[in-house]
Amino acid sequence: MKEITKVGVIGGGSFGKALSHLLSKNVSVLVYSRRKSLVDQINNERRFHDYQVRDNVSAVQDPEALAQQTKLIFPVVDSAGFRSVIKSFANYLKPDHFIIHGTKGFDFNQNESGFMASEAFHTMSEVIAQETNVKRFGCLAGPNLASEIMKDLPTGGVIASAYDEVINAGNKVLSSDKYFVFGSHNLLGAELAGALKNVIAFGTGVLKGKNLGKNMEAMLITKGLHELIYIGEKLGVNADAFLGTAGIGDLIATATSPDSRNFKFGRLMGEGKSIEEAKKEMHEVAEGIRTLRFAKAKIDKYEITAPVIEMLYKFAYEAFNIDLGIKILMKLPYMPDVHFK
Repeated sequence: MKEITKVGVIGGGSFGKALSHLLSKNVSVLVYSRRKSLVDQINNERRFHDYQVRDNVSAVQDPEALAQQTKLIFPVVDSAGFRSVIKSFANYLKPDHFIIHGTKGFDFNQNESGFMASEAFHTMSEVIAQETNVKRFGCLAGPNLASEIMKDLPTGGVIASAYDEVINAGNKVLSSDKYFVFGSHNLLGAELAGALKNVIAFGTGVLKGKNLGKNMEAMLITKGLHELIYIGEKLGVNADAFLGTAGIGDLIATATSPDSRNFKFGRLMGEGKSIEEAKKEMHEVAEGIRTLRFAKAKIDKYEITAPVIEMLYKFAYEAFNIDLGIKILMKLPYMPDVHFK
C-alpha cells in the first residue's frame, strides 16, 4: 500500500468517535454514517457528538465516496448490523483495500424470539471475506475504553491479521505517544478473546448492581476467564490468545470499569432491570448480552463445564435468581485452582 494520508472509519458510535480521534493525530479521517444529522454535525459544526474534531476529520453518508477516497478502512459497528453494513460497501470495495474491523462480537442468525436459529456463526473477518472481494483484513482488539481514549489517557491495542502489511498499515496510522500497537498473526484468537470477554464484563456488572464487592468480582473474572479459554480451545484457539492484550488485557478494562458498556448493562440488570429496560437506558449496544447466547450454545455443543456462563445465561434469559446462582457457584468444587495443559 502506498503512503496512507486518509483513512476511513465506518460507524458513528462512541468507539467510532474515539478511533477517529486516535487516527486524526497521524492522518486525515473520513467517517461514514447513515445518519445525515451526524454527517452534518461533523462537517458543519466540527463536532463528533460532544467532541470538537480536528480540521482533518470529515464525514460522508455515501459508501461509494468513502471506498473511493480511502484504501484503509476501519468498520466499528455492532455485530448484529455488521453484515448488512459490509454488504452496503461490497460493490465499492476492491481487492487492494485493507479492512481492520473493531467489532467485538459474532454474526449469527436469530429466530423471532431472539435466540440462535442455528449453530452457524461467523467472526467479523469471515463476514468480510464472505461479502467482499477484499483479500487483506484484520481486527483491532485490546483495552480500548472510548471514554479514556477521548481524555488522551495512554493505552494500546492489538492488530491481528494474517498479513504483515495490514499490521504495519494499522501500526502506522494508529501509533502515537498515547497509543501503542502490538501485532499478531492469530486473527481468530484475537476475535474470540475480544468478543467473549464481554460476557464476563456483563457478569461483573451484575455483581456491581448487587453490591457484592471486589472479591467476588475478582473470583468471577478468574473463573470466567478459564471458561472462555475452554471455549476457545474447542474452537481451535489455545490459551495464549486469552492471556495477552486482546484477552486478559481487554478483560480487565472492560470487566472493571464503570465506563464499559457491558459492565453498565450488567449493573442495570443486577439492580433489577430487565433486558429490555436496560437496553432503553443504554445509548449504545452492549455486545456481551448477545454474545452470551453464543457462549451458551458452544458450551452446550461441546459439553464444556462452565458454571459461570451457565449462571449468567440463566439469569439473563431465564429469570433465574442471581443470589441463588451465586450461592450455588460458591459451593462448587473448584479443584485444582488452575489446570490448563
